[in-house]
Order: sequence, then structure tokens, then C-alpha cells
Amino acid sequence: MAVTIKDIARKAGVSYATVSRALNNRPEVNEKTRREIQKLAEEMGYKPNALARSLVTRESKTLGLIIPDITNPFFPEVARGAEEAAAQAGYSIFLCNTNWEEEKERKYLALLEEKRVDGIILASVINDEQQMMEYLADSAVPLIMINRVLKNIQAHYVVIDNVRGACLVMEHLIETGHRDIAFVGGLSHVEATRERLQGYKMMLGAYELPVRPELVRLGSFKRESGYSNALELLKLSPRPTAIFAANDILALGVLQAAADMNLRVPGDLAVVGFDDIPFASYAEVSLTTVAQPKYAMGEMAAKILIEEIKEGPSREKKKIILQPELVVRRSSMPK
Repeated sequence: MAVTIKDIARKAGVSYATVSRALNNRPEVNEKTRREIQKLAEEMGYKPNALARSLVTRESKTLGLIIPDITNPFFPEVARGAEEAAAQAGYSIFLCNTNWEEEKERKYLALLEEKRVDGIILASVINDEQQMMEYLADSAVPLIMINRVLKNIQAHYVVIDNVRGACLVMEHLIETGHRDIAFVGGLSHVEATRERLQGYKMMLGAYELPVRPELVRLGSFKRESGYSNALELLKLSPRPTAIFAANDILALGVLQAAADMNLRVPGDLAVVGFDDIPFASYAEVSLTTVAQPKYAMGEMAAKILIEEIKEGPSREKKKIILQPELVVRRSSMPK
């Protein structure tokens, strides 16, 4: 049977309240009594109840992490960075997966508050900025956003320079001779799609190439969406000679569509992704992609959030923009 505070109080001959104060290092207990009670608790094998302690200290030592897709290897790497930074500071992570569903995100935000987490790291999929502003106004839980910025939201955030990353992709494809370049994106309201599409269009303009609406296809961030959109693009006449996919999972769908149409990559079609998840470097895939510092994104987000938890709300919100790097592999090599 687990040892309780009452057991310690009985053995020490003091009140339950005195034991509670001593174990929580409250100033009302003198140093000698505190040391004796803490030593006795250790000898008896006492293990504090985390929930009870959180009610006393108003700290749960837990952080919420809300991500949209646990099946995309990008997000587990972000989660690993957050979890390791949190653990070093004595916090644990409560992981929530929304599957790109706004309603799930709203429910998880409410659940995490109910669980009394000390802070939330959020990769949001909610389209309504007003709704998020209302949530933040009503919530006392510190929050940091990752992988996406809602421009009118006053919050800390850690993101990648998506426009820069897309420009690197397009510069590479155009400089290797491609002129008919298609774009396969995810959800239209998500920052990653909008900004990567912006970079795509910017570089076409910089090289005085037209933006052809039929070469831009949006859908979800799932492999199936990449596959179906690529099939439609590859049936066009003339078909694109290169496809820029807004993430590596979409690029995997593009590669499968090319294979099903007996097109050689890169001989008949160049393919570039974004994220540099582990499979991209496999010899069978060898996908050119944009590397993001995924681990660093999670690590920095957790550290910034914990700093705010400890020091209190700050007027100046931190805006960390990480820089991308193009990794060229076989899938986009010149013909």
C-alpha cells in the first residue's frame, strides 16, 4: 500500500498540514522540522501525488503539445525536441494529435486547460483567427505557436522561413532547365501552403515565367492528395516537367503517381519536397527537399514556453524564424 502524508504525520507526531508544508518547502515550517520530515518521507518510501501537488503549487509540471499529424515524420521530430527540452527542465509532455481537424484542436485546447497544464505548444489548423483571439483572451495558460503564424495573434512563435525555402526550390528547378513547374500543396488556409505557394509564384515572376493556374493543385497534406493531384497534372498536355510538393508526404504521393504512369524520375519528371523527413534520404527515394530544423523548432518552443511559465507573461512576444536549406538528391538532378 502506498505511503500517504497522513502515515508520515502519524509517525512524526505532527499534523497533516505540517507534513504537507514541509514536503512542499513552505516557509511556515522551521528548517529542522522540514529536514526531519523529508528524511522520514524518504525512509518510508513516500511518493508524492502529482495531482495533489499541482493543486497546492498550482503547477502540474506538464506541457501540452498539439500537432496535426502524428503519422507525418516531421511532427514526431518536433515532439522529440520539445520533450527533451521539457524533461531537462522537469516537465513532461501531454501529446495531442488533431488529424488536421479544427474541432479536435478546439477540444484538445479545452482538455489541456482542464488537465491544468502549465503551457501549450500549438501547431494550429484553425482557420478562424478571431476564434483563436477569443480563446487566448479567455485562457490563462501560456501558449507558443509552431510551424504556423496567425498574424493577428499576440503569441510567441517558432516557424520556418517558408517563402525562402520555396524560392530555393524554384531557383534550383529553373536553373536546371525546367519551365513547366507544377505546385502540389496542402490545405489552402494553412501557412505552409500559402507561403510556399507565394515563394513558387515569386520565383516564376523573377525569371519572367507565367503562373499557370492549371499547374497549381491544393488538397490535404496526406499522401493520397499528392497522388491524386499528381495524376491530374501528369495527364495535362503538355505535362509539367517538374513538380514541387509542399511537403515530403505529398512528394511521396507524387513519386507513386509518376511510377504508376511509367514516368522516370528524374528523366521524365523532377520531384522536390519540403521537410527532409527520414525517408527522403533513402536510396530508393533520394528526394530533393528543403531541410527544416525540426528538432530545434520543438526544443526552442519548449524553452521559450517554460521561460514564460517561470517568469510570467511578457509583453514582447518572441518571433523565431528558422532558416531552411535545400538538399539536392537524385529526384531533381538534370536530365
